[in-house]
Amino acid sequence: MKKRFLTLFAAGVIFVSFNEASAQLQLPQASSTTKIEQAIGIKNVTLVYQRPNLKQRQAFGGLAPYDQVWRTGANNIPVLTFEEEVTIGQDKVPAGSYGLFTIPRENGNWTIILSSNPKQWGAYEYKQEEDFLRFDVKAQPLNDQVETFTMAFENVTPQGADLSVAWDKSKASFHIAVDQSKEIIAAIDQAMLGEKKPYFQAAQYYFVNNLDINKALEWAAKADEGNSTAPYIKYWRAQIQLKAGDKAGAIETATQGLEMATAADNQEYVKLNTQVLNQAK
Repeated sequence: MKKRFLTLFAAGVIFVSFNEASAQLQLPQASSTTKIEQAIGIKNVTLVYQRPNLKQRQAFGGLAPYDQVWRTGANNIPVLTFEEEVTIGQDKVPAGSYGLFTIPRENGNWTIILSSNPKQWGAYEYKQEEDFLRFDVKAQPLNDQVETFTMAFENVTPQGADLSVAWDKSKASFHIAVDQSKEIIAAIDQAMLGEKKPYFQAAQYYFVNNLDINKALEWAAKADEGNSTAPYIKYWRAQIQLKAGDKAGAIETATQGLEMATAADNQEYVKLNTQVLNQAK
């Protein structure tokens, strides 16, 4: 009896140990999870998605059947989170999180779907009534095969970015646009009321975004007051002067910037100030 008890006890210990080991066991995901946070202007767009591999299988018309709602990757559907309102096509999309589905088609026309329900595993419970937005894009054929399903932000500017979906030899993308000008201009105006005024940054923003060039000139001049060691300020001021049509002023400022950069052995701004001089002359 005692021997049988010990045997059962030992078996119990082995069973418990096996369960504990199983609970602690970590194995790699067949389709890895990726999280991307992309700054567009002054706010972020976050994307979380799963990345299956082809493994010598057919992607479209196979793993992703044509003309059917596809989870767009593996496991959970991709989730896009916008910190602020964005524009996709002609449609405004409020801040928040959205699920992403697609419908690939053999002719290359894809339907992109933003779902108001981002918490879904696969497309098994997809409901069209939960669509926030759907639109069509034309997929592009690729010369080189993409083995691992890849989504990426491309062509990023302060005004927007393209979100691409690539797998096998196909790639579809759509543009996400932001309009932050009112918010940024209001922030600049508010900052100019403070003790430490952001003359240089404000001048840069107005210049790059084709806003009031006279304001940019005024702020660039303020930023350059007493400047004897910062060739980058001279460079930006010279660009603004040139854009405003003041070639003589641009030449004078860029020459000063070139002298500063040469004295500091700052080859980057030697080159940039020289470029402005060549443009002005």
